[in-house]
Amino acid sequence: MHWLTKLNEYLSRWAMYIAVASLLGIVGTVLGSVIWRYVLNNAPSWSEQVALLLVINVAMFGAAAGIRDEGHIGMESLVGLLPKPLQFWVGNMNGYLTILFGAALIWCGTLMAISVYPNRITSIGITEAWRYVPCIIAGTLFILFSIEHLIAMFTGKEVTPSWH
Repeated sequence: MHWLTKLNEYLSRWAMYIAVASLLGIVGTVLGSVIWRYVLNNAPSWSEQVALLLVINVAMFGAAAGIRDEGHIGMESLVGLLPKPLQFWVGNMNGYLTILFGAALIWCGTLMAISVYPNRITSIGITEAWRYVPCIIAGTLFILFSIEHLIAMFTGKEVTPSWH
């Protein structure tokens, strides 16, 4: 599991870097758009589409990093009241459901990317398929991070957060 932990730690850090950079990009894009619109009276046509693409990146890569570091909102107090064997079972189900969700993101994201590939986002000159690439990558990360958590659970180890 050592190689998977090192790989996931690296991928989780990069997911967070991408999410933070995308968030800063949103702030810059929206701020620039407001200045262009209200100060220069000339709104750029590309700013809304760029901001939407960056929002998708923030959501997908931030969620992936949250899965690795167990930073999502959960029902810890409720699960903590359960007996230890039941806590183990709930943790396993959580891991398996997250893997299933990651697989659905990959599958559906790929189908959507293929179906909209011929369409263009004319204001920035790229294909619509780029909207679904973060979903496909994040789905892969969801699966990798959940497998690591399941292995740790079965071996009685803890996953060290990437941001410790």
